[in-house]
Amino acid sequence: MGIIKEHPPVQLFAAITFNEQVDLKEVFAHLQNLCGAIEERSALFDFDAFTDYYESEMGSGLEKLFITFKELIHPETLPDIKRQTNQIELEISKSKQRCVNIDPGYLTVSKVVLATTKDYAHRLYLGKGIYGDLHLVYQKKSFRIQPWTYPDYRQPLAIEFFNRLRETYRDKLEHGK
Repeated sequence: MGIIKEHPPVQLFAAITFNEQVDLKEVFAHLQNLCGAIEERSALFDFDAFTDYYESEMGSGLEKLFITFKELIHPETLPDIKRQTNQIELEISKSKQRCVNIDPGYLTVSKVVLATTKDYAHRLYLGKGIYGDLHLVYQKKSFRIQPWTYPDYRQPLAIEFFNRLRETYRDKLEHGK
């Protein structure tokens, strides 16, 4: 019989996709109120280069970036965070039209998990209407894509960002930063 133990804290991040109507400072302020200080952010990139998934809802010319938060979290809090980021999206919407998509997730030494409201074969129910999507797996010294990994997470910018984040996370675990 295995010994039951508590999961170590995880590194929270958010992927933010937005159109030209969004004030990123406002989004950051909301997220800092919810999740604490922002620690790192990726370069901005052209989301439309990877998919037109949000075009009918948010228009074209969408940009995206990843941000991380200084404090580690307990993984079981991810459903609450996802529900609250959905609320932030509604608050920032313009004329009842969503103009930002905020996808929180967490990183461990072995995986990247995204929070989603949609069920699918590779997603596990986390509670409160939220599923965990095992999006990247760490193998052979790098995060590796899965058959279902979104196109924008397959790009070198994303893989390099999560590999660097993994090292920062490991330092936090080792040194309690």
